[in-house]
Amino acid sequence: MSVLYKEFTNDEEVVTAVQSMKTNGIDESNIYVITHDDDRSKRVADNVDANTVSASDVGLGTAAKNVFRKKGDELRADFQELGFTKEESERLEEKLDQGKVLVVVKDAPAGFTI
Repeated sequence: MSVLYKEFTNDEEVVTAVQSMKTNGIDESNIYVITHDDDRSKRVADNVDANTVSASDVGLGTAAKNVFRKKGDELRADFQELGFTKEESERLEEKLDQGKVLVVVKDAPAGFTI
């Protein structure tokens, strides 16, 4: 099992991709939608019954620290808690800075691609 991601440029692509993942047996509790804007993340995730990163996903320690972090620092911490390395987390956060939407699949089965 691994953590995978794919970047998207618009919300419609995200909806199509997440619906396809569910059709292919990925449990919605393992699918996360992440953007640089919390409201957008929640809106897109709600449209496809996916998740946003919450305190239960990252642990209370990280969630408490995130209250005092800048948004970029918070996102990098969230990515690390989901299973990405520090370097990967920095690269993913840069993609969000560019306006991308990331769909993350946690505990992806071997051989699964987004």
